Amino acid sequence: MSEPTYGEHYHSPLMNPKLSVLLTGAAGSVGIEVLRQLHLSGKYRVTAFEIRTRDAVRALWPFRNEVEVIHGDITNAQDIESACKEKDVVIHLAALIPPAADEKPELAYQVNVGGTENLIRALEEHSPKAFLLYSSSVSIYGDRVAEPNIRVSDPAKPSARDEYALTKIAAEELIQKSKLSWSIFRLGAVMGRHKITKLMFHQPLNTSFELVTREDTARAFVNAIEKRDQLSGRIFNLGGGEKCRSSYEEFLERSFEIAGLGKLDFAPKSFAEKNFHCAYYADGDELENILHFRRDTLDSYFQREREKTSAARKVITSILRKPIKYFMQRSSEPLRAFRTKDVKESQHYFHT
Repeated sequence: MSEPTYGEHYHSPLMNPKLSVLLTGAAGSVGIEVLRQLHLSGKYRVTAFEIRTRDAVRALWPFRNEVEVIHGDITNAQDIESACKEKDVVIHLAALIPPAADEKPELAYQVNVGGTENLIRALEEHSPKAFLLYSSSVSIYGDRVAEPNIRVSDPAKPSARDEYALTKIAAEELIQKSKLSWSIFRLGAVMGRHKITKLMFHQPLNTSFELVTREDTARAFVNAIEKRDQLSGRIFNLGGGEKCRSSYEEFLERSFEIAGLGKLDFAPKSFAEKNFHCAYYADGDELENILHFRRDTLDSYFQREREKTSAARKVITSILRKPIKYFMQRSSEPLRAFRTKDVKESQHYFHT
């Protein structure tokens, strides 16, 4: 097979499509799974929109004969306009996510808010009857350690310094004010192809943690296409449900055991005590009752993680566990604030 060329656009549309679907952020963790499920359904003519990077081109290359792929920048109005003509449904996943979103707030605003505004304007002009499905986030609810049961009716109250959450709130407002038919899904802790970053230490260990796999998340977006009338004008919390719940500490302990990292034995004050997000979705079953997207449980998620971790890799990780965890701990900003007696930073991460 020849290598992909890194051009802007390649196209091989499905014949006689039932509905035309635009997917933004198509090469992301959730996006590529949505694309896979849309393709497997065989029901839709799909346009995949994604910024042009080597990784994105390679991720989308296997779908080149089945979908239209447009490589463009959502912050460029002309790029997204070319993808918005004659669309029936739009699944909008494109976003700059943490930690990059919090480290580069101006860029996060340009992508997550400005990009959404560009998308809305293009759809209102070229596909005014399109149905827009937007991927928002549990982060908008902020720190819920003390009140772990979240409902859609709860106020948006993002944690301090959570620039990503602020962009999601602003994008939600733009969508609700638009002339389009829309629905918003506020995603819980999506797991799958998950990368460990310094944010691991930002989450309090006693957080009530409800994960949802990327497979189930994608299934919700795909199933939503046929349920547009029931979803229109409404906001939903999207989580894995009661069988996907644990404490954050328990989740990490099981993850470490599978990886060969041993116990969760970091130094005291490695983990923050406040100012993050995640909790249980008390009303998450409402979306499940409409879309029937849940297949996974906490146990099935961890079983897949075990199957993906080879015995050789686990042995090597086990041998190197001390230096690995040493370097992980070095990335802990809460611990650094505590050890350097940085009052401002300590007040951000800790109760005392």
